[in-house]
Amino acid sequence: MSSHRTDQYALADCTAHELVQLYRTGQASPLEAASAVFGRMDRVDGTLNAFCHLDPEGAAQAARASTQRWQQGTPIGPLDGVPVSIKDLILTRGMPTRRGSATIAAEQPWEVDAPVTARLRAAGAVIVGKTATPEFGCKCETNSPLTGLTRNPWNPAKTTGGSSGGAAAAVAAGMAPIAIGTDGAGSIRNPAALCGNFGFKPSFGRVPAWPLSPFGTVAHLGPHTMSVLDAAMVMNVIKQPDARDWTSLPFDPRDYLVGLNDGVRGLRVAWSPTLCFAKDVHPEVAAATLRAAEAFVAMGALVEQVDPGFADPLDISTGLWFLGAWQVWNGLTPDQQALTDPDFAAQAQLGARLSTLDVQELHLRRGALGSHMRQFMGGYDLLLTPAVSIPAFDALPAGHRPMDAQSMLGWSPFSYPFNLTQQPACSIPCGLTEGGLPIGLQIVGPMFGDAMVLRAARAYESMHPIPRPDLNPLL
Repeated sequence: MSSHRTDQYALADCTAHELVQLYRTGQASPLEAASAVFGRMDRVDGTLNAFCHLDPEGAAQAARASTQRWQQGTPIGPLDGVPVSIKDLILTRGMPTRRGSATIAAEQPWEVDAPVTARLRAAGAVIVGKTATPEFGCKCETNSPLTGLTRNPWNPAKTTGGSSGGAAAAVAAGMAPIAIGTDGAGSIRNPAALCGNFGFKPSFGRVPAWPLSPFGTVAHLGPHTMSVLDAAMVMNVIKQPDARDWTSLPFDPRDYLVGLNDGVRGLRVAWSPTLCFAKDVHPEVAAATLRAAEAFVAMGALVEQVDPGFADPLDISTGLWFLGAWQVWNGLTPDQQALTDPDFAAQAQLGARLSTLDVQELHLRRGALGSHMRQFMGGYDLLLTPAVSIPAFDALPAGHRPMDAQSMLGWSPFSYPFNLTQQPACSIPCGLTEGGLPIGLQIVGPMFGDAMVLRAARAYESMHPIPRPDLNPLL
């Protein structure tokens, strides 16, 4: 190993790409990186509560094996030795997957990896633990009776968003440079926007899932990272098909690192500051995202302010979501139902009101929206919007206000339409409020245009690097 060592504490602030470069040159080892990440957790996660399960012994064992491989010059994959966390909705061998719910016992065999977890292991990633989620991923705030409140690294009094709030907080605070989340109505992009990191929702089916979400074909899996380059590295690993997911897309041979730095010059970009229906966009969010759209002009993109031309599909998204909650609720015993989050219970009861005809009409309206957006995107390479309409609000416990469609998603009107349409979309930081809270820009691509979204995000990131929160108040 080189005598020019990298400070171990600083390793917690390295991106995945930086860590791999340090491993390659002998300036750091996977074992040192894992130690740094767990050291960061010791310092800050008591306040942030991003993790619901840690596996220091398993991570140390994997990191030692990776360190040996790097010393022998035989890494087994592009993420060999990189610390990674997994959202608690995703099966992970040897760790409980309680889905944020006290209704699921931790003390049982956990012998199977979900496809995304298996791909990461095969690439040499070091899985450090499971990140917090609201119960069954049911809302865009990360709180639950099981795990309590997850807090924002930029200001612990504020929410992380959700449902991948633990994933976003973990990455922003340097508790592993990669986190895998899920996104059924904005659950990757909303926390990424509020916690100030990069969150990518791929085209539906690009990253296989198993078991499939009870909330249906709106649920995507994707990465949280502190750089777009890291996200492209992760996507190269986790986009491999898996026969257990019958909805997964065919094999995509593309290397997402190729062309990542090609820029946006000449691309046709639609800029929609409200999607024509978003009300009460915070002035600082509106100003920051407008500046980001103008940055695309400066980079040579052909930007046109235009709305896609569809009505707010909030009732479609929440209707399908509440129906899924009702299905899960009916699989619980009365004793289990008594343990659930009041927000989840309220969603289930809203789902119970839907008739068969209601559900069929929701599916038909969703299909019409998907067709509309396929046609709209025929004229544009990308669509830009704010990621979330407001900065992070106060972190509050489960059940803090009555659950309905507006309280669930009304503050995030830019996210859920693109779960319904299954398009790839990301959130990338584009500024801070006067109070020092992150603001996110959403970049939406045409269906299967995952590489284009990453390329555009990389172009913006190259001119506007992703900032880190000041963790000193937490230390």
